Amino acid sequence: MINITLPDGSVRTYENDITAIDVARDISEGFARNVVSAKFNDTTIETVTPIKEDGNLILYTWREDEGKKAFWHSSSHVLAQALEELYPGVKLSIGPAIENGFYYDVDLGENSISDKDFKRIEDKMLEIARGKHEFKMKSVSKADALSLYKEQKNEYKVELIENLQDGEITFCDHSTFTDLCRGGHIPNTGIIKAVKVLSVAGAYWRGDENNKQLTRVYGISFPKQKDLKEYLELLEEAKKRDHRKLGKQLELFAFSQKVGQGLPLWLPKGTALRNRLEDFLKKAQQKAGYEMVITPHIGQKELYVTSGHYAKYGDDSFQPIKTPKEDEEFLLKPMNCPHHCEIYNTKPWSYKDLPKRYAEFGTVYRYEQSGELHGLTRVRGFTQDDAHIFCTQDQLDTEFKKVIDLVLYVFGSLGFENFTAQVSVRDLDNPDKYIGNPENWEKAEQAIINAAKDKGLNFVIESGEAAFYGPKLDFMVKDAIGRQWQLGTIQVDYNLPERFELTYKGSDNELHRPVMIHRAPFGSMERFIAILLEHTAGNFPLWLIPEQVIILSISEKYEIYAEKVLHLLENDEIRAQIDNRNETMGKKIRDAEMNKIPYMIIVGENEEREGKVSVRQHGGEDLGTISVEEFSKIVDREVKKTLKQF
Repeated sequence: MINITLPDGSVRTYENDITAIDVARDISEGFARNVVSAKFNDTTIETVTPIKEDGNLILYTWREDEGKKAFWHSSSHVLAQALEELYPGVKLSIGPAIENGFYYDVDLGENSISDKDFKRIEDKMLEIARGKHEFKMKSVSKADALSLYKEQKNEYKVELIENLQDGEITFCDHSTFTDLCRGGHIPNTGIIKAVKVLSVAGAYWRGDENNKQLTRVYGISFPKQKDLKEYLELLEEAKKRDHRKLGKQLELFAFSQKVGQGLPLWLPKGTALRNRLEDFLKKAQQKAGYEMVITPHIGQKELYVTSGHYAKYGDDSFQPIKTPKEDEEFLLKPMNCPHHCEIYNTKPWSYKDLPKRYAEFGTVYRYEQSGELHGLTRVRGFTQDDAHIFCTQDQLDTEFKKVIDLVLYVFGSLGFENFTAQVSVRDLDNPDKYIGNPENWEKAEQAIINAAKDKGLNFVIESGEAAFYGPKLDFMVKDAIGRQWQLGTIQVDYNLPERFELTYKGSDNELHRPVMIHRAPFGSMERFIAILLEHTAGNFPLWLIPEQVIILSISEKYEIYAEKVLHLLENDEIRAQIDNRNETMGKKIRDAEMNKIPYMIIVGENEEREGKVSVRQHGGEDLGTISVEEFSKIVDREVKKTLKQF
C-alpha cells in the first residue's frame, strides 16, 4: 500500500505503483487534464514517473509558478528541436525556463538569426507541438553521453557532462529529438498551443567573457492563444513604461561611453528626485532613532578579506587599486557593512547604549559584465539606502519589526500596495555556500520567521536564497502592470560581528557579541527609481515629482503676473516653473503633457484682472479658474493623500 499526502493534508491510499497523473485522475478527470507537472517529497518529477513509496505530492497546473516553469522548460526543448531542423549543424548548450518564458543558447556556426526569422521558428515549433509527442526521461551512462556529444562535436554538452557523476545523467526524448536534461516536463508537446520568439542576443558560454559568444534565442509559450495575446499587450505597455525611455524623455539621467558602462549620470531633475527620496527616508529614519554616517568610497583590501566579501566576490569585482606603497591595496567599496562595523568599533559600548542604528546613503561599486547591464536596474555604481543596527539578542525581535514598519511606510507612500514577503534561508544541502556556525543561522532564520508572522505578512520561505552571511526578508512588489520586483530587504547577521570582534558589555559585566541587522527599504536608489518610473509610467506621486506646476503665460504681456504667481506658489512650498519660450500655447501644453507635469497654470488678461489662475491637470482635466490660495490647498490635499505619516 502507498499513502499519498496532498497539500490539504488529505491522504489517498493506493495498492500498487502509481503516478502523479493517476492521482490527479483519482481526484477528477477534469483536474487531471490540466495537470502539467508535479513534485514528490520536494523533488520535481514527471507526471508519469512511478511513485513507489509513501510521500507528499503536489500537483501543478498552468496557473501555478511551478506549472509555468515545467511548461516553459518543455517549450525550450521544442525550440531546440526547431533550431536543429532549421539550422543543420547547430550546437545546443543550455535552455532553461526563466521568469517569463525560456531561452536556448546555441552555436550557429556561420549562420545567424534575426527578427525576420522569428515567424519561421515559431511555425516550426507549433508544427512539432501539434505532434503531441510525449516527453520521456531516460538514464544514460557518462560514457554513452560523452560518446554521443563527441560524435556531434558539441563541446558545450561535453563540458557539462564531464562535470557530472556517472549515475546522475539523464536525457529527455520527444519526437526525434533528445537532450541532456534533469527533468521537469509537461506530459506532451500538444499542450503548447501558442509560441512567440521574442528576441535574440549574444551570450557568453557559461557567462564568461573569455568564452565564445553564443546566440541566445528568447521565447515564450502558452496553453491558449488568448494568453499570448494578453502577454504581448502587456509587453507593449511595458515598452511604453521602459525606464530608460522615460528617463531620457523626462531628463532624469543619462549614460556616457566616455564615463563608462553602467555608471549613470544624474541630471538636475533626476538629482532633485533622488534628493527628495533621500530626504523622505532621512526624516523617517530620524524619527526611528537612526544616526547618519559617511564612509569612504574605497577601503583596504584587508577590510573585505575580514568581512568575507573578498573570498566570495573578489574574483568577479573591480580589481584592487594599488598605491605607490608596495603591498598596499584598496578596493572600490562593494558593501557598506564592513565600514559600519568599524564605526561601531570606534568605542566600547554597554547594553544600555544599544541599539545603535547607523544609516548611510553609501555608493558602492560592483563589476557587472556588459551583457548584464540594463539601464538603472543593473549598474556598476549604485547608492544603497543602507543602515545597520547593532542590538542585543533580546532587542532583535523588536528592532526587526520596527524595520518592517519602516519598509511598509516607504511602500505605502510610493504607491506599492501589492506585495508579498519572502524569507530567504540557507540551502541545507550546500553548507559551503555560507559562513558562520549553524546554531547562529538557526537563531537568525527563526527570528525572521517569527517577526514576519507577528506582523501578519503574507510570506513564503525560500531555501537557498539567503545571503552568504545571513538569512533575509525580501519584499516582492507587484507593479501597476502585474510584474514582480524584489524591493527592500532586511537581513539578520551573526557573522560579521564575530569577524570584526564587535562587543558590548552586558548587565552581567561580561563582553557579548551584538546581533547585526542589515536593511535597505529602497535597495538601491538607482534600481528603486527605475522600478518606480515603470510603476507610475513617470507620473510620480505629487509630493515627490521634481516639477509640480508649470506656469504658461498667453503672451509676453502677462509674464510679470506669471512671476507673481510663481512667488506665491513658492511661498506655499510648491515647486513651479515658468515656460517663457517663444512657442505657441499648444506647443507648450503638449510639452508639459509629455514631461508629465501634474498641473499647468495658464495666465492671461482675465486671470491677471481677477487675480486668479486657470488650472489644467495632466491628462487634460480642466479645474477652472481659481485663486492661487485655492490651488495651493488642492496641491496640499493631494500631497497629504499620498504621503503617509510615520
